[in-house]
Amino acid sequence: MKKAKDSLKKIGGKSKGFRKEFIEFINRGSVMDLAVGIIIGSAFTAIVNSLVNDIVMPLVSLVGGGFDFTSLSVQVGDATITYGNFVQNVVNFLIVALVVFIMIKILNSIRARAERLKKKEEAAAAEEEKKEEDETVKLLREIRNVMIKK
Repeated sequence: MKKAKDSLKKIGGKSKGFRKEFIEFINRGSVMDLAVGIIIGSAFTAIVNSLVNDIVMPLVSLVGGGFDFTSLSVQVGDATITYGNFVQNVVNFLIVALVVFIMIKILNSIRARAERLKKKEEAAAAEEEKKEEDETVKLLREIRNVMIKK
């Protein structure tokens, strides 16, 4: 009986360690970041889907003559294979991927411009600071020279 109690204590002790490790894992920043990323990703998916379905696809259908792939199917014996849904989903995926790619390119160019502007401002500030130091050094030299002459 004592062995059984000792075994249960060991299991209980392990579960406390497991529980503690699990709590530490959940409280880690990376897990929270992942959760936030998934939530933001879901919201972003809704925006991209709306952009594709409400704006891009109508324009594509105007250019393509309003062709809808979902009605495509083939009859094989008694079975109907509706491959049109698959084709439509592939087209939708490619359009979504293109839209996301373009959005990322735009965001990256905006970020690059902002970084270049920041570097220019920092360089200008460093140049101004150097000029001030040069003027200070020049003034100190003049003071030194005047003191030496006296």
